[in-house]
Amino acid sequence: MCTVCGCGDSKVEGHSHAHAHDHEHHHHHHGDTHYGENEAGVSVPGMSDARIIEVETDILAKNDAYAAVNRARLADLNALALNLVSSPGSGKTTLLCKTIEMLEDQPLAVIEGDQQTTNDADRIRATGAKAVQINTGKGCHLDGHMVGHAMDHLDLPRGAMLFVENVGNLVCPAAFDLGEDAKVAILSVTEGEDKPLKYPDMFAAARLALLNKVDLAPYCDVNLDLYEDNLRRVNPQIDILRVSARTGQGMDRWLEWLRTHLATKSDQKAAE
Repeated sequence: MCTVCGCGDSKVEGHSHAHAHDHEHHHHHHGDTHYGENEAGVSVPGMSDARIIEVETDILAKNDAYAAVNRARLADLNALALNLVSSPGSGKTTLLCKTIEMLEDQPLAVIEGDQQTTNDADRIRATGAKAVQINTGKGCHLDGHMVGHAMDHLDLPRGAMLFVENVGNLVCPAAFDLGEDAKVAILSVTEGEDKPLKYPDMFAAARLALLNKVDLAPYCDVNLDLYEDNLRRVNPQIDILRVSARTGQGMDRWLEWLRTHLATKSDQKAAE
């Protein structure tokens, strides 16, 4: 049982893949229980804080083992892997399609995570890129095991970029390492300037925040500087880029960030 989230069986597109963490999702609202104030940070009837922590520690340890294998595979290929995380509707898929088009001949592949449908993977394939869909069913995040299984079907070339578009959720994906080089948090200007303060774990775990849909800012009565201030309150080291996939604003800086980090990884590998 996972006390953070609830994951049912997942399926990598075209391949039945039962995946269980012994997860069940528990939302209990009884009496005067105040979640997050006890040692474990959650309350599950019938389970002590010590047992909750033990279960969560075991789940994350198993995930980290899978993530370490993924990270080693990617390092051998000099491949840059990015875990794209956001809430639903932030514009991840549109941004990713535009990124793929602008990268042109750069070798790359995409792992798509959604609870249901292959809609996003179909949109990625329409750009000419290779994509594998993972449907998580009741699950609210991808994990190291799922991503490793998907990588088996991608045949990544050396020097590739691997984009993992995680399930739209700003809570559980923060805790699960996939073997990526960095988490990239995508935040739409329509979501509210306080979003980083409401979901601090995700933005603290991210290396880069893409403040997306900035072309809509004049129509949404939002303060872009306040977005950035709140991001840095949570994570003083985070890089922030303002972008619009629709107009192309800021996309050149995003591509420069990608190419710089891929080159840095290749240089580090060569120096070993």
